[in-house]
Amino acid sequence: MHSLPLLVALFQPTVLAATALTSAPGGITVTVPASSAASSVSFSTATGSQAATVSSSQASLTTLSISSAASSASSTLSILQSLPGNTTASQTGFIPFPTPSTESIPGVFPASDPHDPPPAGSSVIPNFGPAWSAAYKKAKQKIAGFSLEEKISTATGVGWMGGRCVGNIAPIEPIRGRGWPGLCLEDSPLGVRFGDFVTAFPTAVNTAATFKRSLMRMRGLFMGQEHVGKGVNVALGPMMNLGRVAQGGRNWEGFGADPFLAGEGAYETILGMQQAGVQACAKHLINNEQENKREESTSEVDDRTQHEIYAHPFMKSIMAGVASIMCSYNQVNGTYACENDKVLNDIVKREYGFQGYIMSDWGATHSTESAVAGLDMTMPGGTRFDSFDSYFGGNLTEYVRNGTIAEGRVDDMATRILAAWYLVHQDAPSYPTTNFDAFKPNNEATNEHVDVQADHYKLVREIGSASTVLLKNEKGALPLKNPRSIILLGNDAGPGMAGPNEFSDQGGDDGVLAMGWGSGTANFPYLISPLEGIQRRARENGGHTLVSWSFNDFDLRRARTDSAFKSAAIVFINSDSGEAYINVDGNQGDRKNLTAWHGGDDLVLAVASVNPNTIVVTHSVGPLIIEPWIDHPNVTAVLWAGVPGQEAGNSIADVLFGDVNPSGRLPYTIAKQVSDYGAQLITAQPAGILPIPYDDGLEIDYRHFDAKGIEPRFEFGFGLSYTKFSYSQARVTKVHTIGNTQADLIAAWEAGKPSPIGEGSTTAIWLHRPAYQVTFNVKNTGSVAGTEIPQVYINMPASSGEPPSLLRGFSDVDLNPGQSKTVTITLSRYDLSIWDSGAQGWRRPDGKIGVTIGASSRDGRLTSAIPT
Repeated sequence: MHSLPLLVALFQPTVLAATALTSAPGGITVTVPASSAASSVSFSTATGSQAATVSSSQASLTTLSISSAASSASSTLSILQSLPGNTTASQTGFIPFPTPSTESIPGVFPASDPHDPPPAGSSVIPNFGPAWSAAYKKAKQKIAGFSLEEKISTATGVGWMGGRCVGNIAPIEPIRGRGWPGLCLEDSPLGVRFGDFVTAFPTAVNTAATFKRSLMRMRGLFMGQEHVGKGVNVALGPMMNLGRVAQGGRNWEGFGADPFLAGEGAYETILGMQQAGVQACAKHLINNEQENKREESTSEVDDRTQHEIYAHPFMKSIMAGVASIMCSYNQVNGTYACENDKVLNDIVKREYGFQGYIMSDWGATHSTESAVAGLDMTMPGGTRFDSFDSYFGGNLTEYVRNGTIAEGRVDDMATRILAAWYLVHQDAPSYPTTNFDAFKPNNEATNEHVDVQADHYKLVREIGSASTVLLKNEKGALPLKNPRSIILLGNDAGPGMAGPNEFSDQGGDDGVLAMGWGSGTANFPYLISPLEGIQRRARENGGHTLVSWSFNDFDLRRARTDSAFKSAAIVFINSDSGEAYINVDGNQGDRKNLTAWHGGDDLVLAVASVNPNTIVVTHSVGPLIIEPWIDHPNVTAVLWAGVPGQEAGNSIADVLFGDVNPSGRLPYTIAKQVSDYGAQLITAQPAGILPIPYDDGLEIDYRHFDAKGIEPRFEFGFGLSYTKFSYSQARVTKVHTIGNTQADLIAAWEAGKPSPIGEGSTTAIWLHRPAYQVTFNVKNTGSVAGTEIPQVYINMPASSGEPPSLLRGFSDVDLNPGQSKTVTITLSRYDLSIWDSGAQGWRRPDGKIGVTIGASSRDGRLTSAIPT
């Protein structure tokens, strides 16, 4: 059977679905809607070394007959049609992102510049369309003077260690005024990797645990400022793969196990980063949820699950105006992510309307033809990680010259890359040049040792304490009340023996754990251990609290002896993970189990056997099974501190002594046993490609526990406080819609019809603007000030096929004792929709949609319903 594997449209394409497709030995006939008018349409096809071209200037096209000498091929077929000007909105009847709206929608969809986004947590949806349009205009003018080789060089990395940064795009010499300075691309999602005088920020999973959008935004802004200060153009983050597998090595780099929470974290982080002027990079697209065989595996995911779960954070990133996206190492349904037409072209560029560029993960490019499938930049440039022969570069140049790939596609690649550069104003003369060397930190000629930290440590400390989750607190154990004596036990309570940066890329576990390992790390400028933070705080008690410690995890006899008569014994345990290129204690990236490292469970039990006030602090990259000791009567309190960055010791001391009332919430579920999780780590090592079936479907994390009736130890969204809160007066009302042109779409949605198909259809303003308003009261009924994190879950009708509860909103409410506040959370039509794979659109399910308001995924306090 003949098929057409790749179709490339010149310039910026609009994707239209073919109404009929037939194939025969002589070629392929594609029938498209007669209304699909164009002044000029050009297609280029490539099947191996074979090529075929068809052009038409008809005013109205109904059938294209495309001949090819190819004998066989298989791929997703999409029709890419060049349209004169921006006619998408008028043709489809909806306003897509990031195309500028022709309709004024006051207060909801204002024109925005990345340097001036709406406030964190605002219901205002920024319209970056005008900013993208201006950037595209400049980019097209710039590349008009570039040669073919120069255009391709903007898309081709110079090779690993070929420049000062982990990724480098060579400059174009300023001949005839066409010069361009190139790009510095640098990790990581929590700080400037390999840089000195930089901040080691809290991990994304800790930031998610705050459930505070303001902190997510501020962290993004400060990280962006530090990247800019070092002369970085593209910061390789945030990471938004989900914690589908509890043992997943890089889970700590992402925002937890729920797509809505991860989407909010990605959205706020990107707005903050690009406000600072650095290009953000949403990664890793897509289904890269475990480290084992990540380069030789295929994630098998159905279309509905992909849209509702794993693609959602990337969609939110595009709504935040993200400049770039990084595709992942793995295959998706049998095709490598970085040459997956369905993912790159169909979902990201067409359905989401993405106008930035897509780069490969380092060494994830597999062919020159990947350019046709939607890849815009190859990193670090070579065909292999450390080679200097590229699939792009000279090979792409040859493909263009022999007609295999249209030069218009290269124009599109270069335009996207330069437009992103202009979008965040990196063309400004004041933008810093690269002033550090990732590979030669001690070379004074290339590393200027610029200090970019400012007072960012204050935010690190705040996020560290705000992300700490109080899991258990009995007998008034916390906060500590001027205890006469404290003992700290466990290696995690102290400093590393050789300093905080003793392991390359943090590939080891010695002392307090404040980040995982791998490329998503940064060097610590310093690291405050719990010992240091608690000693400092004890001194503020006038020296009336005696502090002692024992860092030996395995000397259980001494642990029992030393802790027997102390007012409080605080046991520190941890669990680490990271990227697969580093093996730590037999953990090849992914964790090989969910137990505490270094015999932590035995240490807790030994101390609890003699001290009736045993407090456990866990620094962990993800969930642990804590059944051996969680119900022990002498374990009076448990704090889940995650991996909080350089101020770890001060952050935990703030919570222990009550200077900060804990308000963190779990961004994942803690199970009673590993087998309770719906998705399990696949550890097989076959010689070929490892299949990873996403057969848990929509039931990720807490959704699986709810759907299967499994009782967790601590549910998603759980967290205690030193005070109490009550909820009352729930109400759900419909928000008045401004604007007439969207009325037919809204009416169709309310009738259960799927949303239209077209460019930007999933990011259309009518789908995302506030449609319903949930209001309720929260009151502090306790005796101390505190912050409550109310959460809104929707309950889809059983016929929808959805899990029982889906997070769709949250807020953070600061309350003094006796104080109450009214909380308002808005819901969009997108929030209340399911993906219809047959119609390829979003629709409201038939039946009643319930609303549950509460303190966690299982602690519902109020219920209501979406009005019909």
